[in-house]
Amino acid sequence: MSLNSTPSAMRVHIGFFGKRNTGKSSLMNVVTGQNVAIVSGVKGTTTDPVFKSMEILPIGPVTLIDTAGLDDDGEIGALRVKKTYRVLNKTDIAVLVVDAFEGLTAYDEQIIRRFRDKGIPYIVAYNKSDLLMTHVMPHGSGSAHDPLGAHEIWVSAKTGMNVGTLKELIARKARQETRSRPIVSDLVSAEDLVVLVVPIDEGSPKGRLILPQQQTIRELLEVGAISVVVKDTELGATLPCLAKSPRLIITDSRVFSRVSAVTPEDVYLTSFSILFARHKGYLDQLAGGAYALASLKEGDTVLISEGCTHHRQCNDIGTVKMPEWIRTYTEKNTGGNLNFEFTSGVDFPEDLSRYSLIVHCGGCMLTEREFKFRQACAKDQNVPITNYGTAIAHMNGILTRSLAIFRETSASAST
Repeated sequence: MSLNSTPSAMRVHIGFFGKRNTGKSSLMNVVTGQNVAIVSGVKGTTTDPVFKSMEILPIGPVTLIDTAGLDDDGEIGALRVKKTYRVLNKTDIAVLVVDAFEGLTAYDEQIIRRFRDKGIPYIVAYNKSDLLMTHVMPHGSGSAHDPLGAHEIWVSAKTGMNVGTLKELIARKARQETRSRPIVSDLVSAEDLVVLVVPIDEGSPKGRLILPQQQTIRELLEVGAISVVVKDTELGATLPCLAKSPRLIITDSRVFSRVSAVTPEDVYLTSFSILFARHKGYLDQLAGGAYALASLKEGDTVLISEGCTHHRQCNDIGTVKMPEWIRTYTEKNTGGNLNFEFTSGVDFPEDLSRYSLIVHCGGCMLTEREFKFRQACAKDQNVPITNYGTAIAHMNGILTRSLAIFRETSASAST
């Protein structure tokens, strides 16, 4: 990844949907100005979703997603359509590409209902509209030069007709969709001292900081706070050397207990994982899920899910450390007899009924919409869900302390 690249989770994800042969791939290529997707007159050329990250003016950093046709048939076709529908969980803005001659079909109406059910802003792009200049317009479709409404536009991938307007419409919906919630800037002021604790061990990526650490440091720089970054093994020696007491200490969840033990009681303490749960708007549900750890019983199954795929280390937090910590914490009720299942990347079970608890990673590589989809699935099926940082804080008896700075900030803001 280049130094100037934008992580996928921070990009606006734009999905192109529609029946086969409506020109989805062609329109996506024209929007990007590149041959991103394979174009063919043969129906079903696009089989699996194709992801392409790039920067498009006036939208900014985006990930474009080309999908299989909604009317794909046969046993394999049904699997392709299922993958297409799963892409909705990643989609921030949807572009439904419709053949202008044919108009909306039952397939189109069905996915529009999905857009609405999931709250996904969408645009209906009537492609091949250049051909309508010499043919009779579809019934009720009006003029190819007239706007159809807030969700609809006439376009032509062949001539470029209205493609600029389509990009502006996507950008407008993207701006409406993007929320600007702070990570840490509302918790500190200029010249406040913030200590970030970053362990370096076999579980750490080589030669770089992970995304939440990078983003937190960047926001602290923007607000004018003073950042001090140390390993957990040096925190105890660092604190007495500081000219003033830190306003806040932010730690990696793996060393929460060790950091808590050396952090003075009058200094606020939290974790990157908890910060980002609040930043993305789902801390309350995850905190509630952490309390469900005490309700686990012998033989229960816990799902540990991660949003990214990476090389597993011998002391991997997801597959090794979390199960050990949970077994130890619940031993009184379970005798340590718990079952664990693991998923990573895009894999997330549709049926969660066999799980008594879901423990998720921080989700830094997932879009906000995708993580919220997973939360909603858990809520709909009455399965508590938490994340690493919140669960670890609770198991170490420091969750209340980890949330204290948020309560104080909210109370100050309301007075």
